Amino acid sequence: MKKIAMFGTGYVGLVNGACLAHIGHSVLCCDIDDRKIGTLNAGRIPIYEPGLDLIVRSAVTEGKLAFTSDLAAAVERSDLLFIAVGTPMGHDGAADLRYVQAVAEFIGRHLRTPKTVVVKSTVPVGTSRKVERWIAGQMADPSVRFDVASNPEFLREGSAVSDFLNMERCIVGADREETIEEVASCFAPLDVPIHRTGRESAEMIKYAANAFLATKISFINAIANLCERMGADVEDVAEGIGSDSRIGRSFLKAGIGYGGSCFPKDTHALRWMAENAGYAFPLLEAVIRTNREQKFVLLGKLAEAVGSLQGTKIGVLGLAFKPNTDDMREAPSLDIVPALLGGGAEVRVYDPVAMEEARKAFGEEVTYASDPYEAIAGCDACLILTEWPQFLELDLDRVRELLKRPILLDGRNCFPPERMRRHFLTYYSVGREPVVFEPSEQYA
Repeated sequence: MKKIAMFGTGYVGLVNGACLAHIGHSVLCCDIDDRKIGTLNAGRIPIYEPGLDLIVRSAVTEGKLAFTSDLAAAVERSDLLFIAVGTPMGHDGAADLRYVQAVAEFIGRHLRTPKTVVVKSTVPVGTSRKVERWIAGQMADPSVRFDVASNPEFLREGSAVSDFLNMERCIVGADREETIEEVASCFAPLDVPIHRTGRESAEMIKYAANAFLATKISFINAIANLCERMGADVEDVAEGIGSDSRIGRSFLKAGIGYGGSCFPKDTHALRWMAENAGYAFPLLEAVIRTNREQKFVLLGKLAEAVGSLQGTKIGVLGLAFKPNTDDMREAPSLDIVPALLGGGAEVRVYDPVAMEEARKAFGEEVTYASDPYEAIAGCDACLILTEWPQFLELDLDRVRELLKRPILLDGRNCFPPERMRRHFLTYYSVGREPVVFEPSEQYA
């Protein structure tokens, strides 16, 4: 059993801290935000992540997990110090390292005995060496030994607990083999393959992995746009190319692009690193540009379906960037809803868990519905922006009856087009031919 301090109780820190406690370690999750620590100590989870509340509750009950704002005590009591604070994107696309630096310098000021510092945050290549310097620069006793390792995380929002407990690989980068083994031993109960490497390589692996997955998404979306122009069906195309083991099926779902806290931030950060290294990266530029433009494909289809937005009522289902999370960072809804409002539409919105976040983004400019049917009642069209399971189970006859005009625009390809035809709905999706309902068809 290791004694671990996890600095940061955001998404990365809380999930990793709770799961490390769940597999047997003694974990202190630390944060300078007293209110957040108070919320956690009261048994409330500040983020929405399926299964996390059960993991936290169990680990706290067993005495494996605790929350504190006493960071100095956490440094003193722990053997491994994980840095898991945010690295938001700056105005130039670079990762903002101010929180990482603040934690590193705090550790340096309170380092009295040998420790291993593990950088869990997503950081540019070379950051772990900066962390080393930041710590050393604050130490009262330079003779105290410490090591810095890189251990990037690969958890997906909405399935993070499962991803941790069923980890495919664990990346550990450090200069000394002893440091790698110490960090790797934290994950021994999971029986996960350990990839041992240098720190720079470990840091690059994180960015390379996310950029590659983002590339697959932008690629299939570009193919989807071409399919629409040439009469092909992107679902069939994705199935065909995904069956090739060299390509694989994952991340080939056409739609309105990726969002969230990882892919947008990490692709921009990698582009920034390439620019600073003097390397042109046109492939990555195309990935970013394609994703930015893809968010607006539904608006073109909406204009085709209803004409001018002025005076229309539009129902929007799904605001989070993906299902099973309340995270709206870089979600397509953040661009699409303002565009609808700017065009003169009245907008009604609904999301199963992201309504509180939506209020922060949209204020009183939109109407907040209590369920999907309320959101679309009397509307000229319905837009689906997030593929929540609840939306896949909608009563489509009721949807048709509630809509002023039977128009459904699906940014996530939730339904087969032939099903829309059976329910007499005009249906626009991504990379597939539209289904245009003619009233005479209903009585044929």
